[in-house]
Amino acid sequence: MKSTLSYYYGALAVTLVGLAGATWLGWHYGGMPGALSFLMIGAVLAVLEISLSFDNAIVNANKLKDMTPEWQHRFLTWGIVIAVFGMRIVFPLAVVAIAAKIGPIEALVLAASEPEEYARIIGEAHLSIAAFGGTFLLMVALGFFIDEEKDVHWFAAAERMLAGMGGIKGVEIAIVLSIIMGFCTILPEADVRTFLFAAVAGLLTFLLVEVLGHVLDAEDEVVGATAKGGLGAFLYLEMIDASFSFDGVIGAFALTQNLFLIAIGLGIGAMYVRSMTIMLVERQTLAAFRYLEHGAFWSILALSIVMFAQTMVHIPEVVTGLFGATLIGIALWSSIRWNRANPGIPDPVEAAIAGE
Repeated sequence: MKSTLSYYYGALAVTLVGLAGATWLGWHYGGMPGALSFLMIGAVLAVLEISLSFDNAIVNANKLKDMTPEWQHRFLTWGIVIAVFGMRIVFPLAVVAIAAKIGPIEALVLAASEPEEYARIIGEAHLSIAAFGGTFLLMVALGFFIDEEKDVHWFAAAERMLAGMGGIKGVEIAIVLSIIMGFCTILPEADVRTFLFAAVAGLLTFLLVEVLGHVLDAEDEVVGATAKGGLGAFLYLEMIDASFSFDGVIGAFALTQNLFLIAIGLGIGAMYVRSMTIMLVERQTLAAFRYLEHGAFWSILALSIVMFAQTMVHIPEVVTGLFGATLIGIALWSSIRWNRANPGIPDPVEAAIAGE
């Protein structure tokens, strides 16, 4: 089996190129002080993206393990291009273009020539982005826990209760709509319409992706392809990645208003998420550590609540990232303890660390 470091060679190469690009960009804007400043901010942005995306990598790996090799390759190549350029560049430009009612070229010019105004427009769109992303991620998390066939539980009492709801049709939607209605009652009246529209749009997007996924994968099965993990699963993963990216993109503007530096920093982080995903799939780490996936989905659940809360108060992205990473770390520790308490099952810890 490949060594752990070998999975990250590509990401390390992108890091060197990206940080060199950030340094050159800083030099262009402000000489040596600018170069050093951009280098530091680029590195911080990459770390921010990685810390926010541990759970993203685990969710990706969970879906990818059931996909055909062909679709795995497509997601890990074209998917990462969409993730880096689509969410880290096109998405912020689209938000500004829609909010300011200008064309995409004008939005790009605005980002290059008036970065503070560009950042202000992005900030004003935060309510809609948080409501949309929070709703979508909440549906993702509830879809994992509310499953009557789920028989492995980490937080046993809570997960058993949620799993027991699996036989109730539409219960996830009812829970999400109840939370949306609750926030509508406590938000300022001027924000309610925007929040409600964006939250319902997030819910509808999730449901449409689910329906489209079933239809596309069913068509794959008819023509002879494996139904698990075709175009539908690809679209599902892209939407999840987009939802995870909202927080990182918005948080990045707290560090810099330069769109191109944000794209470099977050793009570096996205490459590490790709490498981590490949390692998890090839080593079958999710099967080896039984609670790791649970930690990721609890992290997603927490992130969705945080995004809802951010419609009222600012919560630093570093807090969100550390909280998610802590949950996953505890889940990993719990998995190791379980493996050692059940000696009949081979302990994968040493093999995973050694890369054997």
